[in-house]
Order: sequence, then C-alpha cells, then structure tokens
Amino acid sequence: MRVAILKLAALACAMLAGGAATAQEKVMSPTILSLGTATPGGGFPLYGDAFAEVMNAADPGLQLKTQNTKGSTENIPLLEEGRLDLALVAGEPAYEAFKGIKRAPTRLKILTALYSNPGMFVVRADSPYRTIRDLVGKPVAFGAKGSGLVFLSRYVLDGLGLDQDKDFQAIYLDRAGDGPAMVLDGRVAALWGAGIGWPGFKAMSESPGGARFIAPDAGEIAQIRSKHSFLKPLLIGANSYPNQPVPIASVGSWSYIVTRETLPDEVAYRLAKTLHGAEATLGVKLAQARETTASNTVAAAPELSMIHPGVLAYFREIGVVK
Repeated sequence: MRVAILKLAALACAMLAGGAATAQEKVMSPTILSLGTATPGGGFPLYGDAFAEVMNAADPGLQLKTQNTKGSTENIPLLEEGRLDLALVAGEPAYEAFKGIKRAPTRLKILTALYSNPGMFVVRADSPYRTIRDLVGKPVAFGAKGSGLVFLSRYVLDGLGLDQDKDFQAIYLDRAGDGPAMVLDGRVAALWGAGIGWPGFKAMSESPGGARFIAPDAGEIAQIRSKHSFLKPLLIGANSYPNQPVPIASVGSWSYIVTRETLPDEVAYRLAKTLHGAEATLGVKLAQARETTASNTVAAAPELSMIHPGVLAYFREIGVVK
C-alpha cells in the first residue's frame, strides 16, 4: 500500500512538473508574425528583410517572417483574409483602400509609415530623353504587376493629362529587379521608380554608363497636385544616388506597414514600442528607413483613426499623440 501511495505521489509530481514546463514553454514561445513584401529585386523586400532582422534582434519574443508577394495589390486582400499579419503597402493603393475608392473601405490598420516615395523616371546617361513628354510613345517599364509604383505613376501621369497605357508603350514586370537591365540594353527607354535607396535606381546609377533622372518640373508638380492633392511635394536630396549632385523635386506619398484588422492591441503595442527603441538601428542598416519614426507615422497617416489602436496607445504614452 505504501509503495502504491509513493508511486501515485511521484506520478502527481511528474504531472505537475510537466504542466509547469508546458506553461513555461507557452510563456517563452515567440509571437510569430508573417510580413508580406513584394517581388524580388524591389524596394519592399529590401526593406522588409531589414525590418524583420532588426525587430527580431530587438525583441526575441517577436519573430517576423518575410514573405514575397506580388506587392501592394495582393498584400491588401491577403491581410483582409487574415493570410498575412503584416504587409508593406504603397501609399496610393493604401489611400484607395482606406477611402473606399473602387472598393469598400478597408478596416486594416497602419502599424508604421516606412519612407516617402518621390516618383521619377530613370534613363541611361546617354539617352536623348530629358522630360516626361519626351517619353510619350516610348517603351517604359512602370514596375512589377501589382506594385504600388504602378499606382503612383498612373496618378502622376493622369495629373499631366497623360494615360499610362495609351500614351506610352507600358511594360509591367514579373520581377521588379528586371527593370534596370531592360533600360541598359535598350529594350525600354526608361524605368519608373520612387524614393531613396530604391534598388532599380541604385543599379542604374552604378552602371558603367551612368544614369539620369527625369521628374516633373515645378509647373508640372503644381498641375499634378491641382488634380490629385493627396500627392505631396517631396524631395530627393543631393547625392542620394551616385552622380546625382543636385536635389530632385517631385511628388509622391508614404508607404506603410499595414496590419490585419484582428491583430491584438497588445501585439501592435509591443511592435510599436520595439520599433521606437530600434529606430536608430534600422536607420543605420538601411538609409531609407531613417524616415521610419513614430512622428512620421502620425504625420503620414491620412487620419489618426487609421493607425492601429495598440500603436496609438503607445504613441500617447510617449507624447507623440495627445
């Protein structure tokens, strides 16, 4: 009888120990989040990989796993369907989704603003093309199918009274990284892109023959904004790319990391707090990520209500939002 009691006691202890271990494992298990980016060779995968690496290092309890997608137009429905937790979305498709343009308004939320996207074309340095009008009728690579860059170019050109598909020989890429080679070998006259540190612009600028940028002039910027006022005047500083000695003025918008509607407030709060503490590290890792700040997120969001409630709670703690 005594042996039986001892065996039962040992079994109970083992079960209690096992239960404690299981509870501890649950506490220690990282929060795994999927992060949708875009096609290889573009700016979103470059940023997404750097963002995930810095965030994972700053908070090992968070594990962001990047996933290549077709870009903004695929990321939005994937988030709405709950098949992604987070995703990078360009300003124009985000604007249309939030405002319900050509669709029902989305209930997705902004985690953070990434960086501003002044849009412009790049051509070979020996190209005869010097203005946007010079490119009319020419083959132009406007970016990857589903990319937010395609949305931006449509708005910019529409503001100038031009139709992207009718007034140009528009080419849409399967991979964003294919564009520079097409300009360099003459298959297209120009490549459309946006922002600082964009891989396509970097590849063109560093090519043996060099490159030249074409952006709207001051009159064209005013014309574009008179029709599409949500596009903001933006500047690419001098020497942002090799052999670019003077600043380039253009128009564009901000890209975001957007969350699924059901992302818990406590997870969004933790992400915002971790990111705020890692802003400097992320900026050192990737030049364009220097614009990824709490204050820029508040300024870039079309409305505060579009920022995730968990993020807003953290912003109120640090005084960025009242």
